[in-house]
Amino acid sequence: MHRVLLTSLSCFWLLTSPDFAAQLPIRGLHCAAPLPEDVDLCARFIEDALPKEGVNVLVLEFNYRYQYSSHPEVVDENPLSREEVKRLVEACRKAGIKLVPQINCLGHQSWRQRTLGLLRAYPEFDETPGKYPNNEGIYCRSYCPLHPKVHDVLFHLIDELADVCEADEFHVGMDEVFILADDDCPRCRGLNRAELFAREVRTLYDHLKQSNRRMWMWGDRFLDGSITGIGRWEASLNDTAPAIHMVPRDIVICDWHYDRPEPTFFHFAIHGFPVVSAPWRKPAVALGQLDLMLFARQHASPGIRDRLLGVLQTTWQPMAAFVKAYYAKEAPSVASVEAALCFKELFREIRSRE
Repeated sequence: MHRVLLTSLSCFWLLTSPDFAAQLPIRGLHCAAPLPEDVDLCARFIEDALPKEGVNVLVLEFNYRYQYSSHPEVVDENPLSREEVKRLVEACRKAGIKLVPQINCLGHQSWRQRTLGLLRAYPEFDETPGKYPNNEGIYCRSYCPLHPKVHDVLFHLIDELADVCEADEFHVGMDEVFILADDDCPRCRGLNRAELFAREVRTLYDHLKQSNRRMWMWGDRFLDGSITGIGRWEASLNDTAPAIHMVPRDIVICDWHYDRPEPTFFHFAIHGFPVVSAPWRKPAVALGQLDLMLFARQHASPGIRDRLLGVLQTTWQPMAAFVKAYYAKEAPSVASVEAALCFKELFREIRSRE
């Protein structure tokens, strides 16, 4: 009994001591880029609230909601102008926050009945052209990674967005890719899905490397959902997991888990990847991820510890809705309130450990 008590007290001391709570290199927030009419509200939030919370990285997901001059045909509704993006860039600069722009690559090329800009403008890039009318029966469309012209367009978009954001790091998404090596794709059918996924990761990585930009991506397709028991969303059940052995090791992996604080960030770190844990709207999960991350940083070898970079709180709501929920001015949705409360609890705990 005494031994159990002492062990418990020792663990508590480790998790709360100043030495253990060394400042996390990345204390990030992930949001959708705001609508044009919300840019000023969100810029003030970046300048005023995020430094107080301790945030030092902001991942903004633009996708096709920027007024791309290189390919205006892909622009979706409510795009941000160059001037509006520069307002956000300046807000991040004033707040001492690194801005990491994002375009979802490979998967997430549609949402519900709406096909997004790339495949709307170039339906021939679709992995399943002509299939799934109105996107019925699928989660999200994918582009075909072997289409000979898809990267000509995609690389222009990535470069233009990275340039306007003055970014030296870029998030390419690539989560929840369920359509890959489709049986009806003349280029991809019959191919090994892990090799095909890894090839697209390397293609994007190599392009970003040419402009000295570090690549970020979600990590779920590198996890085996069957072996881990995590399932098909936060891990893969479509045979992409072996791709982890086929890609560069300096990609920042965002290891998202929303229902349990899975310790899979350690899996990425021991494979050589820099990694952040990404919670969403359940404070207990977020705090569990933080405890695991800090405990591992305390006890891992320096080589592994230095790859355990911190946390990236996700929101999955319009940015203005999250900001309004944060300030408790109004509650646009239950999910925005939950994400804001989770964010506050997580970053309050991070500050208390410093």
